[in-house]
Parts: sequence; C-alpha cells; structure tokens
Amino acid sequence: MENDFVRNAFKMKLKPGFENEYKLRHDKIWPELKNLLSESGIKDYSIFLDKETLTLFAVQKISKDFNFSYLPSHPLVKKWWAYMADIMETNTGNSPIEMPLTEVFYLS
Repeated sequence: MENDFVRNAFKMKLKPGFENEYKLRHDKIWPELKNLLSESGIKDYSIFLDKETLTLFAVQKISKDFNFSYLPSHPLVKKWWAYMADIMETNTGNSPIEMPLTEVFYLS
C-alpha cells in the first residue's frame, strides 16, 4: 500500500507579518477540505516555514495516479485559496504561487 504513493514537494511564499495567522488558519483547516485532500489521494501532508525568508516548504505523499488538475478546479479549493490570498503570494485567481522542488536525497 505504501508503494502506491510518491513524494511531492513544492515551495510557496508567505507575506511578511503573517506567520502566526498562516499557522492559525491551518490549525483550523476546514474538515471538508481535509477530507477532499485525502479523498483525492494526498496523505502525510506537511508544510514548514523558513522564518528568515518566509518560504513555505510543503511535502506530501500523493497516490501514483494523482490527478493534478482535479483540485485546482474544485470549488472548495478555490474558496480556500481566496481565504488565504491576503497572506500569501498568489497568481491571478488566488492560487498560491508554487515552485516544484526536485528530490535529491531520501532516507527511508
């Protein structure tokens, strides 16, 4: 079952002064959004903050057949993005600016 998942990592950027608010909003993440993420094939999702650069580093396990176009088109995800847009760097349409990261080492 574990082999049905792969690691995915990316970074995003927080706006200055919103470190606590970002954590607070994620501490109170909507249950229906958590369910949607899980049901879409995401598990073990973590986000870390580099306080010096305000870079957010996200790492998650996604199912091998994960559909990358599904979540960005979902109304609930769009609602979450609008909710977060005031504290993050975003694209037009409120999606967070994400930069994929390449794995260079993994110890299992």
